[in-house]
Amino acid sequence: MLEPGNNAKLPPIPGKRYFTIGEVSTLCGVKPHVLRYWGQEFPQIKPVKRRGNRRYYRPQDILIIRQIRSLLYEEGFTIGGARQRLTGDEARNDVSQSKQIIRQVRTELEDVLKILRR
Repeated sequence: MLEPGNNAKLPPIPGKRYFTIGEVSTLCGVKPHVLRYWGQEFPQIKPVKRRGNRRYYRPQDILIIRQIRSLLYEEGFTIGGARQRLTGDEARNDVSQSKQIIRQVRTELEDVLKILRR
């Protein structure tokens, strides 16, 4: 498990469509019960529910979870404050999500480059 404050050390998001709660837990550095709780508190997290009520997260869900993690663990927001930050006008200009997207795209492009060099 990653410690709070190590958002830059989170692993890149693999190029898959759906992720289990265990995979998201590893990718975001939070425990599964925290993900379930955040899913209730933040309407932006919308995992797809399949048979047996199992949650499957999409890459955009993972980016939002990482942003929430950053707001709570690194910037010291409360749940209510983080929720307000994500729904307010500031959410449109949030740099942390943009940086995560750029980092993810870069990682994917590097993977493509490795494949092309073979």
